[in-house]
Amino acid sequence: MDICYQHFHSKYLNRVMEFKRYGSSGKPMMAFPSSGGRFFEYEDFKMIEACQPFIEQSLIQVFTPDSIDHESWLEDDVWPGDRAHKHNLYDQYIVQELVPFILSKADYQGKLITTGYSMGGYHAANFFFRHPYIFDTLIALSGIYDLRYFVGHHLDIHNVYINSPVDYLANLSDSNFLEQYKQSTIIICTGTGDWEENSIQHTNQIKRVLEEREIPAWIDYWGSDVNHDWPWWRKQTAYFLGELHRQGKLSQPIP
Repeated sequence: MDICYQHFHSKYLNRVMEFKRYGSSGKPMMAFPSSGGRFFEYEDFKMIEACQPFIEQSLIQVFTPDSIDHESWLEDDVWPGDRAHKHNLYDQYIVQELVPFILSKADYQGKLITTGYSMGGYHAANFFFRHPYIFDTLIALSGIYDLRYFVGHHLDIHNVYINSPVDYLANLSDSNFLEQYKQSTIIICTGTGDWEENSIQHTNQIKRVLEEREIPAWIDYWGSDVNHDWPWWRKQTAYFLGELHRQGKLSQPIP
């Protein structure tokens, strides 16, 4: 498997941002780390190992961006509007800088997968729903989808509101966005074991919103032995990638 460490200066964040690439061909998958995690977390906790069969078959190539969570949603002593502004700069880095870089190197004509677990599940879902013209596949594991969890009741702040999926999806009127969601693959999964209480609640919330908007999604609840922990995220990631492969959704699109 080809592994490449890469970095470049982000004009939006005004710093060098690091990431890694695993594999050299296949559908690009952007994998966000957990709360405040780093770009090497996906490899360190053997998530790349779980993806390895799909990477080695050139079905996917994985890109692992860094996070700035401790300067945005996790910086509790900062006003929520400022935290949201910081996240939106991160959003611009991902969408305006990292994604174009990926597409220039990936030799792939089509949209990307976005995935993550725990807070990375939040990022994966938020990027997918905010940017369906970039991402056509979501695998969100043990995620949080209501931003009140991080900032309390500050949804009156626009930049907070537009990053809370259960809220902006409930009110979305853009038919183009809704149609792109319906043509995409949405997988949202949580265990029902230890430390999954918040994820169960948030998964229930987004399930209800997606059903109300008639957006098809695979909402999957795993058993009471399935905890909020790495061994299960590895199993879930391999399982859902296997299902996508079986359904032919990891193939290069026909021009």
